[in-house]
Amino acid sequence: MDGLEEILSFVNRFEDAQDEAIDLLLDQLYHESLRSSIIDKEAVHRVISLLLEAEAADEECPTSSTSLSGSSIRVIDAFLIPKFQYDPIRKHFFGHNGSLPIHGEASAKAALYRDRFLLLFQRVARDQHFIKPAFDTDETSESCQVITCGFPPIEDRDKSLKLLAGHDFFGGGTLTKEETLRLADLEKRAVNDMFVIMSDVWLDNEEVMEKLETVLNGFESVEIVPSLFVFMGKFCSRPCNLSFHNFSSLRLQFGKLGQMIEAHPRLKEQSRFLFIPGPDDAGPSTVLPRCALPKYLTEELQKHVPNAIFSSNPCRVKFYTQEIVFFRQDLLYRMRRSCLIPPSTEETDDPFEHLVATIIHQSHLCPLPLFVQPIIWNYDHGLQLYPTPHTIILGDRSEQKAFKYTGITCFNPGSFSDDGTFVAYRPCTQEIEFSAV
Repeated sequence: MDGLEEILSFVNRFEDAQDEAIDLLLDQLYHESLRSSIIDKEAVHRVISLLLEAEAADEECPTSSTSLSGSSIRVIDAFLIPKFQYDPIRKHFFGHNGSLPIHGEASAKAALYRDRFLLLFQRVARDQHFIKPAFDTDETSESCQVITCGFPPIEDRDKSLKLLAGHDFFGGGTLTKEETLRLADLEKRAVNDMFVIMSDVWLDNEEVMEKLETVLNGFESVEIVPSLFVFMGKFCSRPCNLSFHNFSSLRLQFGKLGQMIEAHPRLKEQSRFLFIPGPDDAGPSTVLPRCALPKYLTEELQKHVPNAIFSSNPCRVKFYTQEIVFFRQDLLYRMRRSCLIPPSTEETDDPFEHLVATIIHQSHLCPLPLFVQPIIWNYDHGLQLYPTPHTIILGDRSEQKAFKYTGITCFNPGSFSDDGTFVAYRPCTQEIEFSAV
């Protein structure tokens, strides 16, 4: 009760922005190291004290944009995304209640394929080309012959949301119509918000670290610093498997990265830093979704950058009303290697455009057989793309590419370790700026 009273006291300080204050408080509590699932007064007091100190510093220095902008960005771990399953009899989705074990029973594997099929089935059944006529005027029944094969049709995002009856598939929380309009208005004003996204940041490579310092130096000197830096793995030039014996060295490299960020005070104070593991990074296995980087590796960095966020792969980011998906996997190579029939070149011969079309039509980030890319059966929904998000970032070792397909912005930031490429992305306008150092 004491903790609740302190929360209410804090929220009441912001009469005109109580929702933002609650969002900010919850966001900070989420990244707090809690001793149990129950939020006690001590944790609440610690977080509120930090927020009030930041507010006081902001009043002393009004030119600095401390971050209520932080509350505009919400990171959603793949293991925290709500799970919904379609009931073909009642024709609606129902949410899964209770926890989901990592090691599912045999029935969970069958459920994975069933849920994928039903997700596409209910979407296709609403498409105008597949709707059954109310009255069959043809008295004779003739056989039907399939003359072509293709992807299931895409459903417009707004249509999907209207039919989902307020279910939160993305994991960013449900919003009332008034809240959505308010956030949309704030989003339109956030023209200066920028995400800097890079993939393959090898911390054990001196040349890569020098390039990274050049990038940080450049953004430290700009008038308005980026809102979010996204570092996607791999974070080591060698696979972190059973033959890798330099975890202590990698831990120190993360610490050096923290010192590098700390040496740029404007970035440390005003930007947020998101770390997403990649293929061959340290972790329990190579299955998807991948959990966040082990705390053993990252705690040295967090000493220097307390607001660093370590999330799963894939992970999701909610920017006001926009839904953004990040996925680090060498997917283009693996999809092409598993391709039995070469894709048609009638519309395009660009492999990246074919990849984007495939995952969007299939409503899944990794539509590969499980023997090619294992997936945790109970968490396959963490890779779903339904309803379609606004933006999909596919971190890949292949060259930088961007493609806007059916209104969905998709791009690959390139490999920072290979050629120093990265992307500066403005979510408000969905503007992509390819960069290199």
